[in-house]
Amino acid sequence: MAAYCMVQINVHNADEYAKYAALSGPAVAKYGGEFLARAGKCVTKEGPEQLRNVIIQFPDFDTAVKFYEGPEYQEALTFALAEGVSTRNYTIVEGL
Repeated sequence: MAAYCMVQINVHNADEYAKYAALSGPAVAKYGGEFLARAGKCVTKEGPEQLRNVIIQFPDFDTAVKFYEGPEYQEALTFALAEGVSTRNYTIVEGL
């Protein structure tokens, strides 16, 4: 059963965040992930506005967790989570 990583992001430092983006895409591919939505047009109807939204599909829940916890993605996160670079909500959910 597929699983989805849903990420809501506000980028505060685009140059530093670009370092994250350069590493995260290859990590997604390595674990069999596929981007379904990636920073396209969006409108927030409820809750705090997040300007960048990403949805990634993985073959199953365990693979999505392995991706997030894997060394490739953890390296990328050092750039995204550095002070002042971005604020994020990251959720992994099992599909139907």
